[in-house]
Amino acid sequence: MERRTDLALEVRESFEGDGGEIEGVSLDKENVWLDEEHKDSMEVSTVVIMNEKGRQAMGKPVGSYITMETGDVIKMSDAQFDNVMKELGSRIESLTGELKHKKVLVAGLGNRYITADSLGPYVVDGLDITRHYVKEFGESFLKKFGMGEMCAIAPGVMAQTGMESEEIISAVVGKTRPDIIIVVDALAARSVSRVTATIQITDTGINPGSGVGNHRIGLNEESIGTKVIGIGVPTVVEAEVIVRDRIEEFMYSCGLNDDEIYEFLEDMSKTAIRDMYVTTKNIDESVERMGELIAGSINAITHSA
Repeated sequence: MERRTDLALEVRESFEGDGGEIEGVSLDKENVWLDEEHKDSMEVSTVVIMNEKGRQAMGKPVGSYITMETGDVIKMSDAQFDNVMKELGSRIESLTGELKHKKVLVAGLGNRYITADSLGPYVVDGLDITRHYVKEFGESFLKKFGMGEMCAIAPGVMAQTGMESEEIISAVVGKTRPDIIIVVDALAARSVSRVTATIQITDTGINPGSGVGNHRIGLNEESIGTKVIGIGVPTVVEAEVIVRDRIEEFMYSCGLNDDEIYEFLEDMSKTAIRDMYVTTKNIDESVERMGELIAGSINAITHSA
C-alpha cells in the first residue's frame, strides 16, 4: 500500500533489493564522520534518476537527490553542527558548482505562522544578504571583503498572497537575473525517525506545499528558466502512516496474512484520518535549528573568501 513521502530515498527503499534491479535508478551510500574521534557519523545517500524508465519507476523527475541523515540537530555539539553545515555546503556545490562568483537567489517557502511550515522563512532570516551592496558600492566592494552576491525572498503561501509562489519568484527572477536559485521548503517523510532529522538536496527543484500534500506549480528550471536547487527537511508525517504501521505490526504478530491485513487497512483508509498530519513536540526548536544550519551553510559557500 502506498505511503506518501517527499524523500526520493524513501521511495527507493519501498523497492526490494539494493537498487541495482531498478532500471534507470542508481543508489550510493556513504558514512561521513562528524568528529575527529570517529565516534559519530551520518549516512549520506545519493539517488540518481537517470532516464525516463527511472522517472516512471520512482514517480519523480530525472535528476540527483542527496539525502543527509543528520539525526537530531538539537542534541549536536557545536563541532558536530559545524561539520554537518560544511558537509551540506559541499553537497550543495556538488550540484551547483562553486557559488562564490555567482548571483544567488534564495527562496524560503512556507508560512512563518505555522511552525511545521516555517523552515523557509527561518532560513531567509538567517542569510547574509549582499545584493544591495552592489547597487550602492559596486561589485568590487563584495570582492574586497570576500562576499558573493545574494538576495532572498520569503513569498508566503497562496492563502496569504493570492499568488502562486512560482508567479512571485518568476517575477523576481526577471528583475534580479540570478545564476542559481536555491529553494527551501518543508517536506513530508514516510518514517517518523526522519522528521527534522534529514535534509534532501536535489537539482530538480521543488513543489511548494509538498509537506501537506498540497502541491502547487513546481519551481524548477523548466518553469523558472534558471537552474533551481531544492533543499527540503521533512517536518511532518501523515497520521495514517503511523497508525497503519502500528496496526500492521500487531496484525502480523497475531498471524494474519497479507490479504487480511490489506483488506483491513484499505477499509481504515476511508476514515477522516487520511487528512491528518503530525509532527514532533519540539518542532519549534527543531525548525529553528535546521533553519540556522541551512542558512549558515548557504552563507559559507556564497561568501567564502
